[in-house]
Amino acid sequence: MSIQKGKFLLATLLASTLATPALAAAGDTYVRVRGIMVAPNEKSGGILPGLPAETVSVNNSVMPEIDITHMASDNIGFELIAATTKHTASGVTGVTGGIGKLASTWVLPPTLTAQYHFAPGAKVRPYVGAGVNYTLFYSEKASSAFVAAVGPTNVKMKSSFGWAGQVGLDIDLNDRMFLNVDVKYLDIKTTATLATTALGTQAVRIKLNPFVFGVGVGFRL
Repeated sequence: MSIQKGKFLLATLLASTLATPALAAAGDTYVRVRGIMVAPNEKSGGILPGLPAETVSVNNSVMPEIDITHMASDNIGFELIAATTKHTASGVTGVTGGIGKLASTWVLPPTLTAQYHFAPGAKVRPYVGAGVNYTLFYSEKASSAFVAAVGPTNVKMKSSFGWAGQVGLDIDLNDRMFLNVDVKYLDIKTTATLATTALGTQAVRIKLNPFVFGVGVGFRL
């Protein structure tokens, strides 16, 4: 191979490398698919008015999640996530502690965050975000053990509006696909109302405030 041909091939390779688009750039849109674990940091009030000294706990849940991020500039992006998880509330002490599982619900918390991407042209790109979430509770249902103890029960949980915080990391696999690790904190609170046969109507306020741990892959559209 002549020196001239070698220089030409090197220049061609360099131009091709420089022309490869950065994954984080103004106007880009990404779709991420993650597996998430929602881990509530719950703080429960008493079950009022009948059992004021008794509180409830809420279990973790693992589910898939999908999000869409649009880059308004090289550094600023807006992310909308959609996922739904099922959780169970259980008694901790006393009468309800002896019953165990009290009720279950599905939780849908659409969350919108504004993100700052620190190194949009790098292969490893950390980011932080802040925003809001609106949480819907649906398909609430009393457990069979609770129904056996107090009779037929109707469960209703109040929707919630709160803030959200986020840190994450994108790691390039190629110019269109990347790995993603993400942690969110969601401000979620609700009041669960239980209309029972034996105890009448009872209510308990719960601050869920979960961490959402996610790992997955993303794609540049």
